[in-house]
Amino acid sequence: MKRKFLEQLQDWENRNIKEPLMVIGARQIGKTYIIEKFCKENYDKYLYLNFEDITKLSSIFENTLVPKEIISQIEILIGEKIDIEKTVIFFDEIQICEKAITSLKYFCEAKENYRIITAGSLLGVKLHRFESSFPVGKVRILNMYPMDFEEFLWAIGEENLVSEIRTCFTDKKPMTEILHDKAMKYYIDYLYIGGMPQAILNYIDHDKNCILFERVIHSSIITAYIADMRKHTISGAETIKINEIYDSIPRQLAKENTKFKYNIVKVTANKRDYELPLDWLVASSLVYKANKIERPQTPLKVFLDNANFKIYLNDVGLLGALANVSYQDIGLNENNLFKGALTENYVAQELKAKQIDLMYYKPTQTMEIDFVIAQENQVIPIEVKAGEHVKSRSMSNYIMKYKPPYAIRISARNFGFSNNIYAIPLYAVFCI
Repeated sequence: MKRKFLEQLQDWENRNIKEPLMVIGARQIGKTYIIEKFCKENYDKYLYLNFEDITKLSSIFENTLVPKEIISQIEILIGEKIDIEKTVIFFDEIQICEKAITSLKYFCEAKENYRIITAGSLLGVKLHRFESSFPVGKVRILNMYPMDFEEFLWAIGEENLVSEIRTCFTDKKPMTEILHDKAMKYYIDYLYIGGMPQAILNYIDHDKNCILFERVIHSSIITAYIADMRKHTISGAETIKINEIYDSIPRQLAKENTKFKYNIVKVTANKRDYELPLDWLVASSLVYKANKIERPQTPLKVFLDNANFKIYLNDVGLLGALANVSYQDIGLNENNLFKGALTENYVAQELKAKQIDLMYYKPTQTMEIDFVIAQENQVIPIEVKAGEHVKSRSMSNYIMKYKPPYAIRISARNFGFSNNIYAIPLYAVFCI
């Protein structure tokens, strides 16, 4: 399946960047598939080494960090000579071996132009808790995410629909009504299916019929995530807390005020005991954190309020599965209250896939802007609505007080622009 991430890999090769590449992202999002595709299409020879499959591969790096010696040991292991000038080496699940990560510094500094790519499903957690010498400035780190809605449309053969959506976004003109309805139908499907490649393939295999989609795929991915929590944590107690936070996310987002609260995890939960488990989930890319800002001014990061934040799941399909939401609840029941939570999580997921930091603004109990982003040194407020009802006192008050160059309202309505508010359909968030 076509992935935007391929462009970032291609850029690393086209610019002949010497730093080894490190790809960070959650399990099951397609990291290995897209890296292998890139390697096979761009190099004469490709060597894949997985630290999970080859259990004693780590021993090579425990004995030496010298690139030539490492390559020599690998040559003996695989029984053939490695042509450095024509070969790319892909170290998968590298988080298992800390010394292998440290060795990347020496691969970068070597006179030879080694082409090294690394990845790992819990690499973010490993870097967060790195005990040895991390090769700062000697690796190129890229973050990868589940498939966004545009990639979903590519996968199901709707490239022409994507092109029309982008044209309408640029020209600020409404989609033809019948095409708007078609795009909205696929958006509803995406809310249920999500962006995990395996789930999308199953949706395609069942002729794009969500009723026939095998929800067990989502359950299996969640089970694998929970297994990772047990395998890659400091203690059993930490694993339990991580799992409790993860399970609480549907309840967190179902509240009228979606700010994360520890007592929703468990009545007796507090920041002191659950802060590190929450950090683990963020570092693992299983959840995304959106911080509140104290004032809507650039640079936004200067005004972060780290004590107040929201937590979103990395994939809207998994969120629906975790909450046991049926397709009928999403597609047929317009008044389903949890649909608003799914919609907000979807927008967060789309923005995150575009490398946009997630932030929101809530100066009072009665006023809240769902997301704020910086564009050309200006703060743009974004309001999210699950349906066509778009009246909002919060947005009106914000515009009156801060006079942004324009505001964005995401809803089930068609494209439009009036009163300095750019109306963007839910299916077009990838255009922002």
